[in-house]
Amino acid sequence: MAKIVDKSQERYVDVVNRSNGTVSYRLPEINVYRLFQKNEKKHISEEELRSLNASAGGLTLIRDYLFVDDENLRNELLGVVEPEYFYTKDEVTELLNNGSLDQLEDALNFAPDGVLDLIKDLACDLPCNDVAKRELIMKKTGFDVTKAIEINKLSREDNEAAAPVKPQRKATTPAQTESSAPARKSTPVERKSKYTIVDKK
Repeated sequence: MAKIVDKSQERYVDVVNRSNGTVSYRLPEINVYRLFQKNEKKHISEEELRSLNASAGGLTLIRDYLFVDDENLRNELLGVVEPEYFYTKDEVTELLNNGSLDQLEDALNFAPDGVLDLIKDLACDLPCNDVAKRELIMKKTGFDVTKAIEINKLSREDNEAAAPVKPQRKATTPAQTESSAPARKSTPVERKSKYTIVDKK
């Protein structure tokens, strides 16, 4: 006999896809299919997340790609997580701009895959100008930040070069020339009459 669930009693939490691609899952037992776009946030029931966690590959999705924004449920599903699990875009930006090499190495060693994607994306987008940090990212992930920045730059330049340039008019048409009187540049000199007017009274 199917279990009857009172939807009004369900608790919902925010779940965010922080990977650099789409994330999807299907849960036939509760008739659910979800597709998360990059950075998309959804309001998901706790029961759905428990079902996902119990499904094949579900734990990996929750641990590495989907950030569960509820401490109690997160502790129930994942137990203790590394501090890097909580890294947001702002914290990764701070790490790349002002963090130490040791902090970045810890993040590359312990962060979930979704945060690693965020580190790679932001290292290109900011861009990260610290050569040592670029080399560390290359060493730990195999992702070449310098080459990716160069490719992005060339792609932007190609797009700008391919954009059509609107022609500018260099001369007036004959009709415009005939109808356009020259503009006066000064006030004309007052003309003096050669006749003197005498008032006879």
